[in-house]
Amino acid sequence: MPETITLSCEPEAAGERIDKYISDNIAQLTRSAVQGLISEGRITCGGKNVAKANLKLKGGETIEVSVPEPQPMDALPEDIPLDIVYEDADLLVVNKPKGMVVHPAHGNWNGTLVNALLHHCGDSLSGINGVIRPGIVHRIDKDTSGLLIVAKNDRAHLHLAEQIKAHSFTREYETVAAGAFKEPEGTIDAPIGRHKTDRKKMCVTTENSRNAVTHYTLIKQYGGYAHLRLRLETGRTHQIRVHLSYIGHPVLGDAVYGKASRWVEGQCLHARKIGFIHPTTGEYMEFTSPLPDYFTSVLAKLEKM
Repeated sequence: MPETITLSCEPEAAGERIDKYISDNIAQLTRSAVQGLISEGRITCGGKNVAKANLKLKGGETIEVSVPEPQPMDALPEDIPLDIVYEDADLLVVNKPKGMVVHPAHGNWNGTLVNALLHHCGDSLSGINGVIRPGIVHRIDKDTSGLLIVAKNDRAHLHLAEQIKAHSFTREYETVAAGAFKEPEGTIDAPIGRHKTDRKKMCVTTENSRNAVTHYTLIKQYGGYAHLRLRLETGRTHQIRVHLSYIGHPVLGDAVYGKASRWVEGQCLHARKIGFIHPTTGEYMEFTSPLPDYFTSVLAKLEKM
């Protein structure tokens, strides 16, 4: 069954193109996808079918978007080099480079970590998350570098997912954030949910949210910038980026929750450490990843300030 999404257009949106407005407010729809839905007669504005993508909004309208069910699409294997930190019959620990998308989605069907994993592992990946996300137990953002774990079978996947749910899964990050920190360490305990008006963003909110806890430690203060170590107690979408922006210290280069930087493309955020109990042996395992070149380059610039 198609899903109908209703948007209440703010008065400030007057004069904006309807295709841009919808794509800005519905995360899963690109502008070209919106234009396709308009041509199929799947979008109404003020109760009338929208005929043209360049329709200018007046502000205050109600927009209804009928989104058809996605057609299943298998991810395809691609011979893409992987930085594998550890591998056995149950799992892999992979060091993901900055700029690589984890799994295929609209606009990124190729060149993802999943495409590379399918080439490397063949059929030896868990199937719990479906054909688009085989083996993926947890994710990190495209412009976040560092470690993530991949399950090779469903038993391992379930075991690892339970550890994440129980908050016994170790995830430590390093970042450079804007501003001066007065305290050497702290905890941000603030619930996170989808942003009301920009559906591509998350925010701290009490409405339709889930608890989120981030612990941080100051490694070094560089005038108006801080090198931080962060430990996730929970794992919400964009958690570190949202939490640091919420307390007035956005991640350097994060154009979504802060502002872009000429020093780095995308956010300066690295998944440095990962730790878990092995699903077969019961042994606690921990892995670390050295800071990548883009990160050390930023630190070198800060040292010269």
